[in-house]
Amino acid sequence: MLGVALRNRIRNEIRRRTKATDIAQRISKLKWQWAGHVYRRTDGTWGSRVLEWRPRFGKHSVGRPPARWTDNLKKVAGSGWMRKAEDRVWRALGKAYVQQWTLVCC
Repeated sequence: MLGVALRNRIRNEIRRRTKATDIAQRISKLKWQWAGHVYRRTDGTWGSRVLEWRPRFGKHSVGRPPARWTDNLKKVAGSGWMRKAEDRVWRALGKAYVQQWTLVCC
C-alpha cells in the first residue's frame, strides 16, 4: 500500500503515515470510559453490582491471585477511584491509564 513490506519492521512509521490509531491505546481508552460509565449507572444493573462484588471465602488456587480489572483502575486512580469516576477528574486520569497500557504492552 505504501511501498513498504512487513519485513522492513517500520510499523510505527506506517501507522504515522496512515494516521491510524494504536489499537492498544484505543482498547485501554474504551476500558477506562466503560469503567466510569458502569459505575455512574444507578439502575442497579449487573455490571454495577459486579464492580462492588467481593467473593466469598473458600478454597484458593495455588500461586499469585490474578490481577482484576479494578486492581488496574486502583493503580492509576487510587483506592477512591469510584468517587473520582463521578467527577470530571476521571477523564484526565484516563490519559494516564492509556499511557500505562501503552508502555506495558508495546
